[in-house]
Amino acid sequence: MVNNVCLVVVAVWAMSESGSTAGLTSESGSTVVANQAQVDRAIATLNAELPTLFTTDLTYDIYTPDIFFQDPVNTFKGKVNYRIIFWTLRFHGRLFFTQLFFDLHHVEQPSADTIRADWTVRGTLRLPWQTKLLFNGYSIYSLNAQGYIYRHIDTWDRPPGEILRQFLPAKFAAKTP
Repeated sequence: MVNNVCLVVVAVWAMSESGSTAGLTSESGSTVVANQAQVDRAIATLNAELPTLFTTDLTYDIYTPDIFFQDPVNTFKGKVNYRIIFWTLRFHGRLFFTQLFFDLHHVEQPSADTIRADWTVRGTLRLPWQTKLLFNGYSIYSLNAQGYIYRHIDTWDRPPGEILRQFLPAKFAAKTP
């Protein structure tokens, strides 16, 4: 036990000196997170900010500078790009929707190096036929040894094309393959 604690302390110090964002791997293959207080802060921040992501900017201090993001339509790296994607969501949300909500159902830490958030996006398009948008998904946030998020992967409950078909009037959406 003492050797494991020493290993974690030395590894965290080495990573902070080198600027590495990858975590230290334990014998079981999972990342050892030495800063549970930072993880708890990340969870609290996600709980507080995700429900308002379509109206209010996030704070980005729980993410590493080289954060990797992927969802079914986007893949990129870097905090500047991460900020841009959330700005784009807010901009397009205001432009194309009369109502748009991010319903956060649950945020949990299923393992030492992972946070999972389950959610639903729902809204009403700014179109004469007032099409409703609805899809579910979840986000997996990977943590480095310091407890900062270095990877964010979103999974949706259906393909992007099926989600976009919701934008069409009902009489056309049913005919689209």
